[in-house]
Order: sequence, then structure tokens, then C-alpha cells
Amino acid sequence: MNSKIQEYIGSMEPEIVQDLADLVAIPSVKDDPHGSAPFGDEAKRALFKMKEMCDDMGFKTTVYDNAVLCADYCPNGGAPELGILAHLDVVPADSANWSTDPFKLTEKNGILYGRGAIDDKGPAVAALWALNAVKELKLPISKGVRLIFGTDEENGSSDLEIYKKYDKFPPNVFTPDGSFPIINIEKGMLRLKFSGNTGSNYMEFRGGNIPNAVADKAKAIIRKVPADKARAAIPEDFEGKFTVTERGDNVFISCDGKAAHASTPETGINAVTALLSLINRLTDEPGLQSIGKLFPFGETDGSSLGIKCADESGALTCVLSTLAIMPSGECEGTVDIRFPTCTDLKTVQNKVCSVMESHKLKCEIILGDEPHVVSKDSDFVKKLLKVYEEVEGEKGECIAIGGGTYVHNIEGGAAFGAERGDTDYHMHGDDEFITKEELLKDAVLFAHAIIEVCG
Repeated sequence: MNSKIQEYIGSMEPEIVQDLADLVAIPSVKDDPHGSAPFGDEAKRALFKMKEMCDDMGFKTTVYDNAVLCADYCPNGGAPELGILAHLDVVPADSANWSTDPFKLTEKNGILYGRGAIDDKGPAVAALWALNAVKELKLPISKGVRLIFGTDEENGSSDLEIYKKYDKFPPNVFTPDGSFPIINIEKGMLRLKFSGNTGSNYMEFRGGNIPNAVADKAKAIIRKVPADKARAAIPEDFEGKFTVTERGDNVFISCDGKAAHASTPETGINAVTALLSLINRLTDEPGLQSIGKLFPFGETDGSSLGIKCADESGALTCVLSTLAIMPSGECEGTVDIRFPTCTDLKTVQNKVCSVMESHKLKCEIILGDEPHVVSKDSDFVKKLLKVYEEVEGEKGECIAIGGGTYVHNIEGGAAFGAERGDTDYHMHGDDEFITKEELLKDAVLFAHAIIEVCG
């Protein structure tokens, strides 16, 4: 059976790659909502492009509020037994920092570059073609399958609340929005905004543009600070890049860091905290110093907020992901925290808000989720591990992560793919990619998972 599936998927390579190209070409970043497009026009356009693909393959499709698409294949009738949940929305991309056009799938030496290639349009296409392989090859399944494509995973997964208004999830759900072999534990998540007044009236600051990533860009204009003094304050061992430019009586400072997902901040260089640290060497403004003390450059474990902790699910991570300071001194920032199973949302939230309020910063909770845990002994997890071991030819094991995958709030849901090993796919960063070989291999794996769960 494996050879039949591999042969079919291999023969469909041009079509599979073209489907991914068609989706990547749609810049489905969340935008202003309106009545017919709850997450913006481009997200809606991506949803209906996928609907067109599903319709062409003969699946039964349903769209809920232009936010979620379901494609069912139930050859024996009845409700689907397995759900495969993927998302078609993406994070923003600054084309100036990419070596290719982020919204044009580009192949170089077997590597496919484009925003969404690994998160999550590539895996979504792999799931689509996996189900088509099962249908076209008439492989034996006795229970149905539902592909679920959403459009708001990157900004809180409110699309799944829309889905739940109309339908319930199948009893078994996996998402290719994580890593292989299988993710059965996801840390809890707290995302908040803070605001206040730094008391400064001589600077402007802006860094970061999304809440769930380490910022790779930050810039500031400071009045009455000599450029030579600013250059002298730059640490010699800084791995990013500072640029200092005089503009009349002002000095313009920009910082280039390294982007990373908020769940793995240690792999990035936070331009926001780096620039804030530099400014605090040049000035002695108490409000700025407070923010710098709460979020020191290089710290990713929340020590300065008093929330550091760790267990078998990993260590707590904390990222100051965006920061804006106006000439009036008014400031606003975003913080992303991922916490292990040894603590809970209320404990972390109360501690963070208490500490920040003691520094005269007002907190506003954007979202909060408890950790997500699925037993490694569940039948569903065992079946997915069995498929992984048989197809990949290596031992499969459960892993825990700091990222919240698309199944975080779905009971019994697990993440099955699509990242592998220690490869840095530049997810949420510049030059995001998936290899063509892995795209096709994912489709083969998902086809086998369908058969194992529904056969």
C-alpha cells in the first residue's frame, strides 16, 4: 500500500506544487473585517481558493461564515471519524528582508520558499492530496474524514469558535501545525498588552509588528543625544546590528536582530529589548528604565517578572514582542508568555499584572490558555506514532512544545507534523520554506494516518 501511495503522490508532484503556489500567492494576513470577510478579504480569498481545489477533487464542501471550510470524504456515510485541521492565514512578511518574493512560491535546489510554505499552507495542501490519494486509489476506509481549513490561527483561533457554532469536531483531530513525530503537550499561553507613560518627551520608539514573534527590527529617534555617544554605547559583542545616524539635533538609531517564533525566543535576537537596552545606557529616564528592567535584553525566561519555572514540558518563555513610545511619552507594548504544566494561567497572569502595575504599567489580557495535554497512551496517539515509525522508518516519540498549535483547545487533539528535527524552516521569519521532498512525504504520511485511524 505504501508504494501505491508514494507512486500516486509522486506522479502528482506538479499539481501539488502548483496548488501550494496558488495559495502562497494570496497574502492572507489578517486584515480589517467586514460583513462578508470576518478576517479580511485576503483570508477569505485563500479560503475560497482552497474550496475550489476541494470541489475539483469531488469532496463535499461547506463554508461557515466565510471563516472556515470543511471538506468531507465519507464513502460509507455517517459523521467523520478523523479531522485534519490546517490554517490558511499567515503572519505578515516584509519583502525587503526576503531573498525571494514572499508571496510567490519560488523553488531553489528543491526548496520551496514562500510565506505559509511550512505554516501552514504547505501542510494544508499535503493533507488535501493525502485525502485525494485515499479516494482516487480507493484505499479501504470504513469511516469518514473531514479536512478543516481555518483563517485565524495566527491571531487567536477565533475561527474555531465560529466552527463550533455550526458543528462539532470529529472524535479524533490532528493538525499539521507543529512537528513530527507527534506533539502531545503544549504549554499554556498568556498574551497581554501594557500601556503607560514613560515620562520622556525627547524620543520616539517603535519595534516589532506581531505579538507572537521575536522582533527583528526596531528604531528610535532621540533628541539631544550625540551620535558619537550612541555609537560608543553599542556593546562590542552584540550579534545583531545597530545603525546610528545624525539628523540635525536628533540621532536616529535602528536595530536589526533576528526573528524567531515566540515559543523559541532563545533562537532569535530581540531587536526591541536590544534597542531599549542601548537607549537606557544613553538616558536616565525612570519609565524607560522600568521597562528595561522588566524585559532585559537576552532574558527569555521571565525571571525579572518573577515567573521563571520549568518542568518536563519545558521552561517558561517570555517575549516583549512589540513596543511603541510616542513623543508624548505614552507607551504600549505586547508580551507573549508560554508556561509549562507546573503552573497555571491564573498564577502567571496575576503575578505579571501585579509586577507591571507596580511599575505604573496598565495590563490588558489579549488571550490566555491553559496547557494542553493528551495522554501518550491514548489510542489515537499510538496510531499516529505507528504510522510515523512505519513510513519514516525511525522511532517515534511524543514531544512537548512551547508553541500553541491549532488543536490547543480541542480535547484529545494532537499535532502531527510538519516540521522535522532541528531544521529551522524560518517559520514566522524571512525566507520561510518547506522542501519539495518533505511536502510530498507529508502527503504520504497523512494518507497512511487516514487509513490507520479510519480503516
